[in-house]
Amino acid sequence: MSSQVTIVTGRKNRGGGFVLSGVAWIVGILFVLPVLWMLLTSFHSEEDAAKNPPDIAAPLTLDGYRAFFDTGPWPSIANSLTASILSTALVILLAFPAAYALSIRPVKKWTDVMFFFLSTKMLPVVAGLLPIYLFAQSVGFLDNIWLLIILYTSMNLPIAVWMLRSFLSEVPVEILEAASVDGASLSRTLRSVVAPVVTPGIASVALICFIFSWNELLFARVLTGTVAQTAPVFLTGFVTSQGLFLAKVCAASIVVSLPVLIAGFAAQDKLVQGLSLGAVK
Repeated sequence: MSSQVTIVTGRKNRGGGFVLSGVAWIVGILFVLPVLWMLLTSFHSEEDAAKNPPDIAAPLTLDGYRAFFDTGPWPSIANSLTASILSTALVILLAFPAAYALSIRPVKKWTDVMFFFLSTKMLPVVAGLLPIYLFAQSVGFLDNIWLLIILYTSMNLPIAVWMLRSFLSEVPVEILEAASVDGASLSRTLRSVVAPVVTPGIASVALICFIFSWNELLFARVLTGTVAQTAPVFLTGFVTSQGLFLAKVCAASIVVSLPVLIAGFAAQDKLVQGLSLGAVK
C-alpha cells in the first residue's frame, strides 16, 4: 500500500515539475524574445526594419552598426564605464563595513538604521532633481563625470547595505572568534576572514550596482552635456525630428547593452551563489 502511495506521489511530483518547467520556459522566452527581435532588426537595412508587418527573412547587413560607430559613441561609453565602475567600487568599500556593523557587530537600534536606508529609496528620483541641479550649477559641477559618480554611489549605497547585511549574517561566528583569538584587527578580519566567505554576495551586489549605474538616464540626461555624456543619453540622440532610424537604434542598443551582458555572464555563478546565500537563513 505504501509503495502504491509513493508511486502516485512521485507521478504527481513529476507532473507538477513538468508544468513548472513549462511555465518557466514560457516566461523565459517572453523575456528573451524582444531582445532577439532587436538583435535581428539591428542586422536589417532601414527599409526592411521599417516594414509593417516586418520581414523576418530580409537580407542581413551591418549598415546599422556602421552608422552607429560613425557617430562616435566611444566617449559616451567610456563615461558610462568610468561612472559605473568607480561608483560600484565606492559602494562596496562603504557598504561592506556598514553591513558588518549592522549584522555581525550590531549597533543599537540597528532596525531604525536599516529603515532609514530603505526610506531613502522611497523618494521619487525626480523630486531631488531640481535641488541637485541647482547645487551642481552653483559649484560649477555640471557636465562633470565625478558628479555622476557621487550620485550613483549615494543612490546604490542603501540597497547595497541591505543586501550585504543579509549575506554577512550567514558568516559563522566561530571563525570571527578564532580571528579575534589570533589577534587579528578589525580591518584584517574584514579583509582576510569575512570577505572571502561572502565573495559571492559581494559579486552579486557589485553586479546589481553596476547595472543600476549603467542604465541610469534621468540624472545623466539633465546634469550632463557633451563632456560627461553617458551611453544611455547618447542613445536618446537617435530619436530626432527626422524620424526614428530603427535599425541603427537597435544596433546601438545592442552595443550599449554588451558591457552589462558580459558582466552578467561572467559573474552569473557568483550571482546565483550570492543570492542563494542571502536568501536562506
